[in-house]
Amino acid sequence: MSTVQLRASLPTVDAVVALLPSGAELPSGVPWAALGFTGEAGDVAVVPSGDEQVTAWVVTAAEPDAEQQRRAVAKGLRAVPKATRIGIDPSRLPEPDLAAIAEAAVLTTYTYLDYKGTEAREKTTVVDTVTILSPDARKAATKRLVDEAVVVAEATCVARDWVNTPPGDLRPPSFADAIKAAAPAGVRVTVWDEKRLAKENCGGILGVGAGSDAPPRLVRLTYNPEGATKHLALVGKGITFDSGGLSLKPGASMMTMKCDMGGAAAIVAATNAIARLGLPIRVTAYACIAENLPSGTATRPGDVLRMRSGATVEVHNTDAEGRLVLADGLALAVEDEPDHVIDVATLTGAAMVALGTRTTAVLGNDDDLQERVLAAAELAGEPMWRLPITEEIGAAVKTSSIADLRQHNPKPYGGTLFAAAFLRAFVGDASWAHLDIAGPGYNDGGAFDYTPGGGTGAGVRTLVRLARDLG
Repeated sequence: MSTVQLRASLPTVDAVVALLPSGAELPSGVPWAALGFTGEAGDVAVVPSGDEQVTAWVVTAAEPDAEQQRRAVAKGLRAVPKATRIGIDPSRLPEPDLAAIAEAAVLTTYTYLDYKGTEAREKTTVVDTVTILSPDARKAATKRLVDEAVVVAEATCVARDWVNTPPGDLRPPSFADAIKAAAPAGVRVTVWDEKRLAKENCGGILGVGAGSDAPPRLVRLTYNPEGATKHLALVGKGITFDSGGLSLKPGASMMTMKCDMGGAAAIVAATNAIARLGLPIRVTAYACIAENLPSGTATRPGDVLRMRSGATVEVHNTDAEGRLVLADGLALAVEDEPDHVIDVATLTGAAMVALGTRTTAVLGNDDDLQERVLAAAELAGEPMWRLPITEEIGAAVKTSSIADLRQHNPKPYGGTLFAAAFLRAFVGDASWAHLDIAGPGYNDGGAFDYTPGGGTGAGVRTLVRLARDLG
C-alpha cells in the first residue's frame, strides 16, 4: 500500500493532483481552451509543470463534500498512471477534507499483484508515496485525522486482498489462520473447528461445509476497551467458495464466487480498524466460514438442519447457503446481549436486481439502527438503500411442513426480503440490521472512482463510521 503523508510543502514528485472548485479562476499560463478545459465540475487536464513533472488539474463542485473530494482525488490519480511519487494540492478548495483526501489516496492506489509474475509486476506502476499539501500539516489534530483515515482505508484494502485471493488458497482453515494473524493488539481471536462447532450445535455452518474436505470454521473476535458502555456485534458471511452445492450454479456464475466471503472480510477488517483507532465501543465479531461444494457428504435439498438457536430448518436450495451460516452466527451474537447486531453478506442476487451493482440493501427490525447505518454510509461514501421485510414474506419463512423454518423462498421474487426475514427469526428482540452487499462486494468490471476491479472492501468504512457514532 502507498505511504500517505501530510506536508506543509511538497517534496520532489512525479505528478501533482491539483483540485479546483467549479467556477474558480483558472491559473494563468495554461492553454485551457485548447485542452477543452472549461472549469466545470468533472474537467481534467494533465499539463507539464516542471522538469519530468506534470500537474493533473481536476475540477470538482464549487463547495465539494467529502465524497466529491474523494472522487476528484481518484480522478486525478488515475490521470497520472505512470507516477510513483504524487502530491495532492487541495489548497484552492474552500474547505479541504484532508481525511477524505487521504482515504481516497490509499483506496485509489491499491493494487493486487500477489499472483502476477516478475515481468507483469515490473510493468505495473505502483505508487510509492502520496503527499498531501496542507498549511496545517504540523498540527497534531490534523495529523491525527489523516492518520485515522489511513487506518480505515488500509483496513478496507486488507478486506480487498482477502476477497481477491484465489479460493483454493483461502479455504476455511486458512482463512481462519489469516484472520488470527491479522489481529492487532487489543483484539482477541478464538477459532472453533468442526468438532467445537458440533459441540456448540452450529448445524447451519456444519451443514453448508459438509460437502467440502476443508472443514468449516467460526472465528470470534472480541475488542473490549476499558470504559466502553456500548456493545456492537458483527456477523459476516464467509463462504470461501460457493459452487451452489448440490443445487449447482452454472459454470460462468462460479467465476466470481471467491468473493462470497466478503461479508466476513468486512466485519473482521472493520473490527481491527476499530481497535487500531481505539474507539470506545465493545465489539464482538463472528466470521462464519465454510466452503459450499457438492459431494457425497454434502447437504441435500430436503435435509433438515438443527441450528444453534434450537430451531430446525428445511433446506430447499443448497445455493442459498449464506443465510444458514449467518443464522448460527446471529444466534451466537444475541447470546452476548449486545446493544446492536449487524450482519454483512454477499447474500442475494435479488439485491442486485433491485438496486444494481453499487448499492447495498439494508433491512432489519430497528428503524433507528437502519437510519444510523444509512447516515454512516453516506458519510463513508458507500451507497445504501433500505428495503422492507413485508408481512407476506415474513410468513413464508414458516411454511415448511416438517421443520420450524424453510430456508428458501417458495416464490421466485422478493428474494432479498425473504433472506432477511429468515435471518430475523434468529435475532429475537435484539436491535438488528442486515447489509446485503451482493452488488458492491465485488466489481467484475473496470475500476471506477476509488474502487478497483475485483474485491472492493464494501462495508468496512461504514461499519467503522457507525462504531464511532454508537460509541
